[in-house]
Amino acid sequence: MGNRLEILKNSLKKKEEQLDKKFEEHFVDVKRANGQPLNDKRNGQSTLNRWERQDLALRNLKKSIEKTKEAIENEQFKVEGCEEVKSKLPQELTTLLEEGKITQWRKFPNRFFVVGVERARLVWDEKKEIVIHQYVNEIPYKTGQFEIFKEVFNHLNRTVNKK
Repeated sequence: MGNRLEILKNSLKKKEEQLDKKFEEHFVDVKRANGQPLNDKRNGQSTLNRWERQDLALRNLKKSIEKTKEAIENEQFKVEGCEEVKSKLPQELTTLLEEGKITQWRKFPNRFFVVGVERARLVWDEKKEIVIHQYVNEIPYKTGQFEIFKEVFNHLNRTVNKK
């Protein structure tokens, strides 16, 4: 399970606890009134206004919980898509993923980033069954990132693309 998914699940748990707490506070406030402040000409409207604010806060929390649930579903869908693509990858790419030398992009699961390299990426072309690269010309040469990318790509080019 990804780090982002854990964060979303923890956020959902906190929001649900906060919603339960707000519901309890609202029910205690309504029970405390026992109908009396509503008959009072001075404080009746202020009590109704307070209850309306509490109700608005409860509705906003419910909307926030629904958004978090949708985000969890989307993230789970992305993780499943990555796992599906990962099952179709050649052994060399999966080995590099497990070693942590490359990372898989969740948005486009057939694209990979080399750890320590900015901008450039590796692409697994499923139809041709080869590894290609993108945005290599944008790698800053003075930082040594090009050598890291070159080493990983050349290894994949020798092992995967020659088959």
